[in-house]
Amino acid sequence: MATFEEILARDGRLIYKTKGFSMQPMLTQNRDLVIIETFEGRLKPYDVALYKRGKQYVLHRVLSLGEGVYYIRGDNTYMIETVPDTNVLGVLTGFVRNGKSHLVTEPGYRFYSRFWHKIYPLRAFRMRCRRRLRNLLAKAGLLEPTKKLLKKLGLRK
Repeated sequence: MATFEEILARDGRLIYKTKGFSMQPMLTQNRDLVIIETFEGRLKPYDVALYKRGKQYVLHRVLSLGEGVYYIRGDNTYMIETVPDTNVLGVLTGFVRNGKSHLVTEPGYRFYSRFWHKIYPLRAFRMRCRRRLRNLLAKAGLLEPTKKLLKKLGLRK
């Protein structure tokens, strides 16, 4: 089976079904197809880069650029990675959801990518609060009863 690098070098385009949860809510594992293409020059903030981390392929959003590096984070993650230019293989140009194609140039996508990035501090604060509450409930021995209650009320799966 050809590697992503070989397919991009041969065809200039790669289409595959996403795996993982790091780009939710935009991309959902085993539901969406992503279209990755080769590019010239450097990516820009809000572009979604396909890069290689060790032996793993990762699809995350560019936050900013440094000298010879990109600062990148998944839409559903909280750590920023420093990725050398040389590790970036391609850029997301579109995706397919429920049989409908979407381009990254569409106004709705452009709004989403900027909005999701701008509200990051609120999302991070929410995550810290949830983690803190979870730890407090666990220390008090109330975590499992709380989970059961939320499930019973239909507020948790």
